[in-house]
Amino acid sequence: METFFFQECTMVLLPLLLGKMISYFENPKGSNALHDAYICAAVLSACVLLWAILHHLNFNHLQRVGMRLRVATSHMIYHRAFHLSNLALRKTTTGQIVNLLSNDVKRFDQVTTFLHYLWVGPLQAIAVTALLYMEIGISCLAGMAILIILLVLQSCFGKLFSSLRSKTTALTDDRIKTMSEVITGIRTIKMYAWEKSFVELITTLRRDEISKILKSSYLRGMNLAIFFAASKIMIFITFIIAVVLNNRITVSQVFLVVMLFETVRFTGTLYFPMAIEKVSEAVVSINRIKDFLLLEEIPLHDHQLLPSDGETIVDVQDLTAFWDKESGTPALKGLSFTVRPGELLAVVGPVGAGKSSLLSALLGELSLIQGNVNVHGRIAYVSQQPWVFPGTVRSNILFGKKYEEDRYKEVIKACALEKNLKERDQTVIGDGGTPLSEGQKARISLARAVYQDADIYLLDDPLSAVDVEVSRHLFEQCICQALKDKVTILVTHQLQYLKAASKILQLENGEMVEKGPYTEFLKSRIDSDSLSKKTEEPEPSSKSPDQPQESFTQSMKDAAPEDHDTEDILVKLPLEDYSKGQVGCKTYKNYFTAGTHWSIIIFLILVNIAAQVAYVLQDWWLLDWFKCIYHPFGITRSLVLFYILVRSSQILHNKMVESILRSLVVFFDRNSIGRILNRFCKDIGLMDDLLPLTFQDLIQTFLLVIGVVIVMVAMIPWTVIPLALLGLIFFLLQLYFLNTSGDVKRLECASDIFPLSIFSPGTPTIQAYKAKQKFQKLFETCQDLHSESWLMLLTMSQCFAMCLDVVCAILVIGVAFGALILKESWTPGQIGLVLSLTLTLMRMFQWCVRQSTEVNMMMSAERVIEYTELEKEEPWELDFRPPAYWPDNGMIAFNNVNFKYSPDGPLVLKDLTVSTKPKEKVCIVGKTGAGKSTISIDKNLTTSIGLHDLRKKMSVVPQEPVLFIGTMKKNLDPFKEHKEEDLWNALEEVQLKETIQGLPGKMDTELAESGSNLSVGQRQLLCLARAILRKSRILIMDEATSNVDPRTDELIQKIIHGTLVQCTVLTITNRLSSVVDSNRIMVLDSGKLEEYDKPHILMHNKNSLLYKMAQQLGETEAAALAQRDKSRTHNT
Repeated sequence: METFFFQECTMVLLPLLLGKMISYFENPKGSNALHDAYICAAVLSACVLLWAILHHLNFNHLQRVGMRLRVATSHMIYHRAFHLSNLALRKTTTGQIVNLLSNDVKRFDQVTTFLHYLWVGPLQAIAVTALLYMEIGISCLAGMAILIILLVLQSCFGKLFSSLRSKTTALTDDRIKTMSEVITGIRTIKMYAWEKSFVELITTLRRDEISKILKSSYLRGMNLAIFFAASKIMIFITFIIAVVLNNRITVSQVFLVVMLFETVRFTGTLYFPMAIEKVSEAVVSINRIKDFLLLEEIPLHDHQLLPSDGETIVDVQDLTAFWDKESGTPALKGLSFTVRPGELLAVVGPVGAGKSSLLSALLGELSLIQGNVNVHGRIAYVSQQPWVFPGTVRSNILFGKKYEEDRYKEVIKACALEKNLKERDQTVIGDGGTPLSEGQKARISLARAVYQDADIYLLDDPLSAVDVEVSRHLFEQCICQALKDKVTILVTHQLQYLKAASKILQLENGEMVEKGPYTEFLKSRIDSDSLSKKTEEPEPSSKSPDQPQESFTQSMKDAAPEDHDTEDILVKLPLEDYSKGQVGCKTYKNYFTAGTHWSIIIFLILVNIAAQVAYVLQDWWLLDWFKCIYHPFGITRSLVLFYILVRSSQILHNKMVESILRSLVVFFDRNSIGRILNRFCKDIGLMDDLLPLTFQDLIQTFLLVIGVVIVMVAMIPWTVIPLALLGLIFFLLQLYFLNTSGDVKRLECASDIFPLSIFSPGTPTIQAYKAKQKFQKLFETCQDLHSESWLMLLTMSQCFAMCLDVVCAILVIGVAFGALILKESWTPGQIGLVLSLTLTLMRMFQWCVRQSTEVNMMMSAERVIEYTELEKEEPWELDFRPPAYWPDNGMIAFNNVNFKYSPDGPLVLKDLTVSTKPKEKVCIVGKTGAGKSTISIDKNLTTSIGLHDLRKKMSVVPQEPVLFIGTMKKNLDPFKEHKEEDLWNALEEVQLKETIQGLPGKMDTELAESGSNLSVGQRQLLCLARAILRKSRILIMDEATSNVDPRTDELIQKIIHGTLVQCTVLTITNRLSSVVDSNRIMVLDSGKLEEYDKPHILMHNKNSLLYKMAQQLGETEAAALAQRDKSRTHNT
């Protein structure tokens, strides 16, 4: 702070020294006058050099402080994201977290640079007023009154900035949230041909956001226009008043007044309003960050060692808990059970019964209202939707544990991963688990849990995503064998395995229906149908606030101290590819012409020239009225430029949205959601806020420098020599700096990413494994990587600026001493004008060159333009448009089809030749990862039809349910294409009508991000209802019922053969109970068609793959399946 104060004192001292020097030229005959003049020149030179050094040291220090604040705040945000309760997660989204980490924390980088001017500005204004009063008397107050008026005006602007910033950030949150959902659900959006509708939705959000940004930009333009015109207005008013008061003003006083006003102009009309603006915006960001940090977190539990007896146990007594107390319906009610080592508790029940809620209660994610929960031991958890992070397969399995080869191989074998890996466990998994199938992800998640060697295993239906053979292997070799000595709680819909369970707990509506061993269930005559009875109670994922109660206790204790055989989790976050060298002219052309026509750009150039001519004539003192005409020109050019550049940002953003939605799906497999959102958040943010300001500053400063140089050369022609030399040096320095800083800036942009895939889906797993510190360390590593390039960029910029200022200081020294040496050739007025312009040039010249390098931010525009030119999929529409009734039969034919997901990927369908009959129901089965899902899209057979025409004619229910933030109605019918009666009918078809009617908001109930306040089974049923609404002739169901109970699956099969009797239905499934109801069965293996025939033919052929798969169910189940097929065949 002291150096900052000395820096500003130096700027006030320079005009005084200049006045002393000019007074020598007015009276060179005085005693010791020349000696004093040389002393003044020497002190002036020292002050100029001192300012050049102090200014950049201070800026470098303040920018480092801002960087530290940003990094520390980012750390807090990321840390808090891991500790949010489920209720808190409903109040925020991944998009908001991205916006906080990308835009809001960046305000700290900006505010620290200008913060000190809030107190320096008024102090400097007081000091300058005092000096002016001593020199020219009371007339100076007129000029300072103008300054005060401008300060008050700009303070009002600050309030407007705060208001606009608050509104803008809310709109940005909505846009980023929507874009995040689009990227996450891109497959569903493409399958349903919703691209145009989402482009329109995001464009509308962007239009609302731009309207606020444009107002902020206009205010910035006004501030800059005021900055360039303020000193001239103040000088003009001051001298008019002095003339009116008959004050005699000497040449030295004139230039002293001019330079003092010039000094206060920078602080009072540039830095001070900039500080107000940045502080106003920072306050808004700080409040947003504070609101996020104050969201409710998961209660901390006292993790201690086991009691002296060292017993591992899960003991639940009279448990009652709510997800959301405001709903009035408990998620769990009156549950009691005990599980000890070596016991397997199977938890069964229909969709929404509270099975996953029970595991969440054991993990400590629910607030207990009543009862006791005692969990003694280290926990391993496998979520219902398997979660993997970007990294190798091995790192996902190890999850921070040290690699032990023998144990690793045992785990791989137990989890049926030997054939899949085959020494390929170093394969890198992308964001979202690509290129793994759901079954492979499920097995990797299970292997992760087994490798941890925990005491308690909570398994949330890990068998549904795999085929029968793998399912049996996992249950026998992993759950029953590898975990035989552990406490194991298994949530499952695979009722054939209940015989092996030590105990069975049946839930319905969150209550216990039955508890005991399998034999007791048989005695009580509770069969599989009653186990699967439908329920309508949803399983919300919103945790209620902690309430002080006396009726419950919760104890969670580790079985041992923190393991010492751990290491860092290896997450692969590769840097994206980036260009090298300087930004090309094509990028500038695309950027400027995106927002307007060439005629407007030419008009802007003419306005800039007119404004600068008026400004230069003021310095030449030719005509007073030029002082009046500059300001309108200055304001006009500012407003026009900001309009053009903000408009360019809007157009390029919209083009990028459309380009991404038209791109190939493989683009999303190769680029993480964080990388894509970085373009929409950080890069677009820079183009909205900083890039227009930088260009405006550059243009005005450049024109000012040109004007100053012209006046200097016109006054004293020999100054053209040092000015030309100065320009050459600046050009060479700029060229050198651009070549180096450009690559550093690109590296900084590419390294500013963070792992987003851990949020929401991965948080429960990370919390269960107590890996929060490891992922926090991972984030800090990403932060350090970005900070290295950012700090390098800051240091390079400040060194470059210091070199420029030192060169300018040498110019000032040369002009000052040259004027003394050649004092006989020019008048005091000429000397005063050139010296004052040289001091002005010292600031402006180097600032102009720096701003020209700051256009490195054009790399954000370059990155956005890159995403507007992505490789596109086939056209949405072609000249040939199929008739409205097409397809009328729904017959599908494949002829020698070979298919791969990407040009460099392996074939997943090989020489497939097969056809379906009209309205036929075909089941597709095969081993996990056999290439079943690829049948949903086959461009080889649809080349004559546009993608939208094709996709609108079929409905697809994906394996992983995709829901959006919004109401239930919006998720069923996003673009209001159906009547509400049709929506209720579709919900009734999938057995969800009573469930939705029981909710407080019914169809207007708000869904959380990814539909997390519904169970996974309910999400799948909702997606099925959405598909039924389309009434397509072709329906493709890709494991659409893998997470529902058998009874619900049977009801869906009745829908397929009843409501959808006119449709051709392709059902991809691992449930053989669904297979026998189909007309024909297609068996795939390694992408090849192995069998295709009617169920009863394949079921009675002992050499068929289907028969062998049925035998994996066990003799009893296989016989029941064969009998069911026989009965169906007899009935038909």
